Amino acid sequence: MKKLNIELFSGIVDKDSEFIPLVTSEEEERFNAEELPLELPILPLRNTVLFPGVVIPITVGRDKSIRLIQDVFKGDKRIGVVSQIDEEIEEPGINDLNSIGTIATVIRMLKMPDGNTTVIIQGKKRFEIEEIIQSEPYFKAKIKKFNEFFPEKNDKDFEAITASMKDLANRIIEISPNIPSEAKFVIKNIDSDSFLINFIASNLNVEVKKKQELLETPDLKERAKKVLTLLTRELQLIELKTDIQNKVKVDLDKQQRDYFLHQQMKTIQDELGDNPMKQEIEDLHKRAKKKKWNDEVKAAFEKELEKYQRLNPAAAEHSIQHNYLDLLLELPWNEFSKDQFDLKRAQRILDRDHFGLEKVKERIIEHLAVLKLKGDMKSPILCLYGPPGVGKTSLGKSVAEAVGRKYVRMSLGGLRDEAEIRGHRKTYIGAMPGRIIQNLKKTETSNPVFILDEIDKLSIGMQGDPASALLEVLDPEQNENFHDNYVDLNYDLSKVLFIATANSLSTIPAPLRDRMEIIEVNGYTVEEKIEIAQKHLVPKQLLENGIKKSDFKIKKPTIERLIENYTRESGVRGLEKRLSKLIRSRAKAIAMDEPVDPEVKIEELNTILGPSYERSRYVDNNVAGVVTGLAWTPVGGDILFIESSITKGKGKLTLTGNLGDVMKESAVIALEYLKAHADHFGLEQEVFDCYNVHIHVPEGATPKDGPSAGITILTALASLFTQRKVKKYLAMTGEITLRGNVLPVGGIKEKILAAKRANIKEIIVSSENKRHIEDIEERYIKGLTFHYVDLMQEVVDIALTNEKVDNALEIVRLPDYEKAL
Repeated sequence: MKKLNIELFSGIVDKDSEFIPLVTSEEEERFNAEELPLELPILPLRNTVLFPGVVIPITVGRDKSIRLIQDVFKGDKRIGVVSQIDEEIEEPGINDLNSIGTIATVIRMLKMPDGNTTVIIQGKKRFEIEEIIQSEPYFKAKIKKFNEFFPEKNDKDFEAITASMKDLANRIIEISPNIPSEAKFVIKNIDSDSFLINFIASNLNVEVKKKQELLETPDLKERAKKVLTLLTRELQLIELKTDIQNKVKVDLDKQQRDYFLHQQMKTIQDELGDNPMKQEIEDLHKRAKKKKWNDEVKAAFEKELEKYQRLNPAAAEHSIQHNYLDLLLELPWNEFSKDQFDLKRAQRILDRDHFGLEKVKERIIEHLAVLKLKGDMKSPILCLYGPPGVGKTSLGKSVAEAVGRKYVRMSLGGLRDEAEIRGHRKTYIGAMPGRIIQNLKKTETSNPVFILDEIDKLSIGMQGDPASALLEVLDPEQNENFHDNYVDLNYDLSKVLFIATANSLSTIPAPLRDRMEIIEVNGYTVEEKIEIAQKHLVPKQLLENGIKKSDFKIKKPTIERLIENYTRESGVRGLEKRLSKLIRSRAKAIAMDEPVDPEVKIEELNTILGPSYERSRYVDNNVAGVVTGLAWTPVGGDILFIESSITKGKGKLTLTGNLGDVMKESAVIALEYLKAHADHFGLEQEVFDCYNVHIHVPEGATPKDGPSAGITILTALASLFTQRKVKKYLAMTGEITLRGNVLPVGGIKEKILAAKRANIKEIIVSSENKRHIEDIEERYIKGLTFHYVDLMQEVVDIALTNEKVDNALEIVRLPDYEKAL
């Protein structure tokens, strides 16, 4: 309940403590019997609700309200009081007022020192607004009677409710320090049940919306129940608050008591000579003597140890300081594992665990060779970049075994807090070192092989940019003095062999990418995947599924069909899942004592694995305007078809297939180039104004973007308008300019592998991509013919034959060009 202002009541407390209430039952009946006026001036209230019989003071500040009070005070002093729906509105309109209010009488009007006007009003009876008939200079409304329902006399339930209300109200007055004890006399001497309910409702500590709900409740018994519920809740909150305050007081008393007891125990233990605090400090000293730290770290540790000795064991800082000292002692300062420089053994381990990846293995062996000859070298920061499932992460374990170092992996995917790298300052509650320092503590060596997995998936969050924090970690010139906020001392990371992995370089910030040596890990050919499956995947899955080698056999043709029809990736992760499914089917048969042939036949693949999906393959060249392009995806290369068609119209260009902005721009450039060089293709300029062009790239659910489809789109348009066939088994990739130049593109190896899978025989690429193709091993490009071009006209000359498609459209061409064909 709110603090009651007793002086506002016109009742008095006499010497016999008998209270003469403001509203008696007779007065309440007289209020209800008064004739309802047809019209009333309306006073809006912002933060309170007036109930019948209740007296409240109102501070009037609005110009409209002051004018209303002045006019009413000169007249019959009756007003209609309603609360606002939204108390935040400064100047309410007609729709901002509740429709149910209370007729009130202005008892007194006072001018306050601050210039505001305060009026004391008393509620009489409820009413309902029928219509607002005046808005200026203040609201005036037609009103009607508000029908109320009263319980029957001697209603036992109602009597019990009102009695409970009085008890609860008295209990709240007793335990609440903000309510004067005189309020109990007010409650005791109210003899009208209706006024009791209104009086308590008016003083409840609830929001205006709840009070308005009570005012609008027509059934008195129902209103009493609601007030009783709110009273019960308020009493519980006050009791809970009191309990919490008492508990806090008890906790403080307990802390003081514990402090004195600890001091007494310390004195007794000093006398007996077995003080555990002293023993702990001696243990810290002994551990410190074994550490190989430099003078700076040693001085910092001794300073922190002295601070720890002065702390009271009961203080909160005691455990924080102990944890910090523990970390300094557990970190492997200047402790290194011995590198193994047997390069032939290292080569055997790398070849044993990973098929292919020759460049990566070569780079590791180079590093070991330099380290062996020089004896000391800052470790390089390697970044293995390539599609998922090609063995980037698992390569780290092999490298660690090859060089004889500890292995640790830290996943960066989704990391968005800078403190995960640099740690928190130890002054914060729950502070801890960054994950770099934590992992070094676990490995107990300062030169492990440290895998930073998924470095391209770092995020920027509210807590800073982790990628920026990694700049110091991954810079060989800076990381010998890496500063963790929790350790607050420089730590040497220059001997750590960091290996980062990424699926895409585009999302790695340029400064971070500049600090790493990028090594591209390309996808595998079908032949390589077969070797990997036989040497690595099948033995691994046999072990994991508890199958003997004699119980499962799979031949190369079956693995090849599995790769071509059931996987669609550059790596081998999906292949491993499919092989695991085959092995589990054999495990089930063996466990159920079913007769089964150990060898998995090609015919069984469909039964065990379900329907396969056919890869995108070259179809034919019987349709004009359809050209095969090569695309790079995060899971490897693929082929895509650029389809185009024309219909008679006004030269409109339509693009579909979920294309990105760059690819749309390539289509616009291609069409404009075709228009600009119409003579070369034997076309009249008017042709482009007579036909609408539609370009579509199938698989519309897959987003597609990038400039590498430029020459493919232009070739498709040239074929479409000339109705010439495209050369069989031909694919292409390259960016075009408005002048007709062909620019190089990326992902060449993945695109070539995709072309081989799709049975492509010839590939057109930019001349500048020739160096990329020369870097590819011969086995990858065997059976392919490459055409290197610089200009778009060369592409069209190679790609288009002089043969027209069947059922060719009659498109107007230059006469001489028709003869030439």
